[in-house]
Amino acid sequence: MQQEKITRIIEAALLAAGSSLNKDRMLGLFGEDESIKPAEIKTAIETLQQEAEGRGVELVEVSTGYRYQARQDYAEWIARLWEERPARYSRALLETLSLIAYRQPATRSDIEQVRGVSVSSSIVKTLLEREWVRVVGHRDVPGKPALYATTKQFLDYFGLKSLDELPSLAEIQDLDNLNPELQFDQDTVNELPSDEEESSDEDQTHAETNVDEEIERSEEDDLSDKALTEQEIAEEQKDLEEEIALRSVD
Repeated sequence: MQQEKITRIIEAALLAAGSSLNKDRMLGLFGEDESIKPAEIKTAIETLQQEAEGRGVELVEVSTGYRYQARQDYAEWIARLWEERPARYSRALLETLSLIAYRQPATRSDIEQVRGVSVSSSIVKTLLEREWVRVVGHRDVPGKPALYATTKQFLDYFGLKSLDELPSLAEIQDLDNLNPELQFDQDTVNELPSDEEESSDEDQTHAETNVDEEIERSEEDDLSDKALTEQEIAEEQKDLEEEIALRSVD
């Protein structure tokens, strides 16, 4: 099979896959009788990368293989394709994720010692649900705390092939430089003496709502009792007037 056809097959597969493809999966696209060699796959990838230069998309290598993606230069316009607002992550979540990435494997206690505040369970749950971190073991100390490490999904999301591509700590002045794609909730950046406040705010709102509902129900009961009392008085007064009228007739 000619190299040009191999290149076009791989190009089509990358566009149709909907996810990254590694070289083994690309090689698996061809039958044994076609005798495609790994070197031909490599040549096809290099050709596609060169062809993408100067275009709106690029062929990049991430931890799970190769994928086409829009260039960062055009993110502002591409984001308008979706009506929903981009996900916003608190500074506490990003600090927690950063510490896991740079100190992995790390326990919640390790993170709390650096940040100086407790790590909210909701933050850990979010990171696990997004599959950015996973439990890789347990530390051999009382309580057997879980050890967290980053995943290939984490690397793919940030466009990294490996952890070696993370910027050095000296290059990071603040979390805003960790990944320009992330949207910070600026209203909460300087308001987090403790991660627990994030979850307690919602609980407090529910508590205040319940208190208000109890007050409203109590007021309604009072009004109902008052109305009932006034009705009873009116009926008694009416009975009394009728009795006086009857005696007058007698």
